Amino acid sequence: MKEEIEEKNDSEMTETIENTDDMTDDLTFEELHEDGEVDIKATLKKLRLKIKTLEQEKKEYLGGWQRAQADYANFKKEVDAKRKDDIKFANRRLILEILPVLDAYDMAKTNKEAWDKVDHNWRIGIEYIFGILVATLEREGVTQYGNENDIFDPTLYESVESVETDDEEKDTTVAQILQKGYKAGDTILRVSRVKVYQKGE
Repeated sequence: MKEEIEEKNDSEMTETIENTDDMTDDLTFEELHEDGEVDIKATLKKLRLKIKTLEQEKKEYLGGWQRAQADYANFKKEVDAKRKDDIKFANRRLILEILPVLDAYDMAKTNKEAWDKVDHNWRIGIEYIFGILVATLEREGVTQYGNENDIFDPTLYESVESVETDDEEKDTTVAQILQKGYKAGDTILRVSRVKVYQKGE
């Protein structure tokens, strides 16, 4: 009875080993001669071929990864650039919405007689508030431009009326600022509306 059990155990163990060998056939690189000895040359050839295949796969994976990294870097740059453009556009729209408020303030101050009749403390408070607003815009790079007697430049000014003059030196110069112009850096946000001197015939 004991011999039968041992024989059965030996048989099961042999079967397990054979199954394991089948599973690892793909993992071995040994080439054998007909006599069962390891064929070193054939084994080395097989190993070199496998290494070459793995190196090629490594290059392909590395190349794919590098392209993905480059694509991501380019995509990030595009997103960042678009975000900056969107912020600039939003800022510009906000500034253009604020300009009419400054126009109203300038118009009120232009009426010198009425402005001087207003309570002194109230007037100082309003001037202070608008001073803060103008300073805030200047920190964002927004500045007013345009002065009387400037040479008329159609890229900076919009002429709404001509003022006749006999003075040749005043010809095609700004006679009066009707609405101030604003720019951010070199970008014109709004041209200045003016009256322009024109020499009579």
